[in-house]
Amino acid sequence: MSVLTRDEAQHRAKLLDVHRYTIELDLTTGDDTFDSHTVIRFTARSDGDTFVELKPAELRTATLDGQPLDPETLDGNRLPLKHLTAGEHELHIDAAMPYSRTGEGMHRFTDPADGETYLYTQLFLDDVQQIYAAFDQPDLKAVFELTVTAPENWTVLANGITEHLGDGRWKAAPTPPLSTYLVAVAAGPWHSVTTEHRGLPFGIHCRRSLAPHLDADADELLEITKQCFDRYHEKFEEPYPFDSYDQAFVPEFNAGAMENPGLVTFRDEFVYRSAVTDTQRQTRAMVIAHEMAHMWFGDLVTLKWWDDIWLNESFAEYMGYQTITEATRFTDTWVDFGVARKAWGYDADQRPSTHPVAPEAVDDTAAALLNFDGISYAKGASALRQLVSWLGEKDFLAGINTHFERHKFGNATLADFIDSLASATERDVHAWADAWLRTTGVDTLTPVITAADDGTRTLTVERDGSRPHRITAGLYDQDVTDDGRLALRERLDLDIPQTTPHPIGKRPALLLLNDGDLTYAKVRFDTESFETIRTSLSGLPDPLSRAVVWNALRDAVRDGELPPAAYLETARTHLPHETDLALVEGVLAFAATQVADRYLRPEDRPAALATLGSLCRDLIRRTEDGDHPGLRLIAVRHFIDVAAHPDTIAAWLADGTVPGGPELDPELRWRILGRLAVLGATDEDAIAAELRRDPSATGQEGAAHCHAALPDPEAKRAAWDAMFATDDLSNYLFTATARGFWQPEQADLVRAYVPRYYEAAVAVAARRGPAIATAAGRWAFPSHAVDAENLALGEACLRDDAPSTALRRRLADELDDLARALRVREA
Repeated sequence: MSVLTRDEAQHRAKLLDVHRYTIELDLTTGDDTFDSHTVIRFTARSDGDTFVELKPAELRTATLDGQPLDPETLDGNRLPLKHLTAGEHELHIDAAMPYSRTGEGMHRFTDPADGETYLYTQLFLDDVQQIYAAFDQPDLKAVFELTVTAPENWTVLANGITEHLGDGRWKAAPTPPLSTYLVAVAAGPWHSVTTEHRGLPFGIHCRRSLAPHLDADADELLEITKQCFDRYHEKFEEPYPFDSYDQAFVPEFNAGAMENPGLVTFRDEFVYRSAVTDTQRQTRAMVIAHEMAHMWFGDLVTLKWWDDIWLNESFAEYMGYQTITEATRFTDTWVDFGVARKAWGYDADQRPSTHPVAPEAVDDTAAALLNFDGISYAKGASALRQLVSWLGEKDFLAGINTHFERHKFGNATLADFIDSLASATERDVHAWADAWLRTTGVDTLTPVITAADDGTRTLTVERDGSRPHRITAGLYDQDVTDDGRLALRERLDLDIPQTTPHPIGKRPALLLLNDGDLTYAKVRFDTESFETIRTSLSGLPDPLSRAVVWNALRDAVRDGELPPAAYLETARTHLPHETDLALVEGVLAFAATQVADRYLRPEDRPAALATLGSLCRDLIRRTEDGDHPGLRLIAVRHFIDVAAHPDTIAAWLADGTVPGGPELDPELRWRILGRLAVLGATDEDAIAAELRRDPSATGQEGAAHCHAALPDPEAKRAAWDAMFATDDLSNYLFTATARGFWQPEQADLVRAYVPRYYEAAVAVAARRGPAIATAAGRWAFPSHAVDAENLALGEACLRDDAPSTALRRRLADELDDLARALRVREA
């Protein structure tokens, strides 16, 4: 299959003006394929040659202006259109298209809970070609008219309001001009909750087996949707541009969600079957706000080419967090961003695969797909947060609204956006963009406190990097009235680079750069401040300040400047006093999956797990009064994950409850059984019994994970064959199996599979495409094997031309993380 290059897209955009797609899909033709008939009406501006893209199971017929085209001329995914003359044209394509099991194209899922089947489209980035024939590039927008034939008892959802015509036929209202990748269909016997808001129909939808769980949260989901919708209408002068707003929670979805206009699709893990923390609910609210922001950033105004994907994702990321902070009950969302999302950006930006937020060289669609990472999301959102701090929100929003007015229902570039911002301010936005959006890497800010002869002190911030920063430096003193507490003395507003040192008076107990987390940079501490952190971190009054400190400690561990054991000691000292759920979750996750599993030597891991287990026990004891259910749930989950002995958690499973609560729901039961499998304290019969208890899709994934985690040679062979010898696993079952396979406790058992991994991953990626390639590179990678042999094997694989583009990028990132872990161990 050919990937579209930027040059080809530019040439085709000059040649064609695409007006309208009329698409008829028949979803009643069998379990393997569906019928797709497409009519494209377009104008050629001059004589020339071009092509239309599609990936059919069978191309039956193709006609251009009534003249047949030879289906045999289809070359991979390109059907040539030769000798076009200037003027109007009409192209008809009739094909059978394949269903997908990997979350790409038209994904088909049969719910094991009740046997019902559901279909949905995921067309990003170029998977539209698996649904209908298209001139598939974002700057050839057109109106879409869609008709779908489905089984009689199904409901069909689409970008516009759908009407049931009878006999299973559904017709969607014509769309405004859209890019090809934004067309959406979801079909099946959906359970729906509908309402109206501001004159528009709103709906939330899920598969029937999840109906009770959706109903339980329907009020919250719809309230957050309405709150965000109203807040965006306060921010944006351009009204919501589509005729309805549906949100469908769909199975086996690869991303968090997809911003299809009028029909946002979410992974249906957001329909909670089991107990969750308030931070998880906050994350769901953020994703709702993120996707709604895309209705303006990405759908109303769309990138011209994929080098400007940040214009979609960075803005939606920033707006998602900011809007739920302003409009909903979730007011501390930037803490979670700082702990979870920002760390994702920092990690991505220090790998060889880093790229600017707005890269200049995205030569084709395969390269573009790789840039949906922590840089385009978290770093870009951080840069925008810094921009708002520097520019002021009033001017920022004025520039955005100018941008919408200039480019609505069209396409835009970075230059267009910067010009819109510049029209609203006298500041040099172009220089800011060059410094922040066209560069790579993470700056490091280090405080230098200098004492004068008269006893006064000044602060100078040393910058390792090139970007300008507007930051706040927090000066904290020990609170003499409350042991261990820190009192804020003053916050200093600083522009980096500084022109002169800043007077600070007496030395503070803690000087915290980037207090408030308004910039994107690593921060370091002076000696006295680090000692204060060691003894008094939990005494910082603001959770966002504590997040900045925890991130700095995390960075120092990864950079080999702080021993991993010191991080664990700090967590053991201060986490029992922490109240913010996002911080507790983030610190425990890093301590377990990175510090214990990768950065410490194998002989030190048992002591680390014991430390974390003891910490979780403290948190469980602290929450016995029932006043902190979210904190208790986090502690119980992590206690299970680090358990080195089976007795306690096996007793919980047998009793169906943790003493003092919570009772074990399906998520906790599968979590315990998974850990027991790793420890060799369960068997195939127990897994089968649990699957009978929970035969849902999530139960199937839990069972696959447990089977793969058993410390048994035959279980490992079966799991390996399921992943790499056959192509039967869906995307979710592949991931579940992969996540169970490699376990640090079983290093000797799986040692022989490490050298086999690279050839197997290359082969499955070539057969099954980008989604499975990414899963194979991420979840099936032997990350537990922190040794020079694994690194050498991986580097040899990358020197070969065999890995697909998606797998190559994932392996490069994993191998860089592996090399970092080795450096940390050596340090």
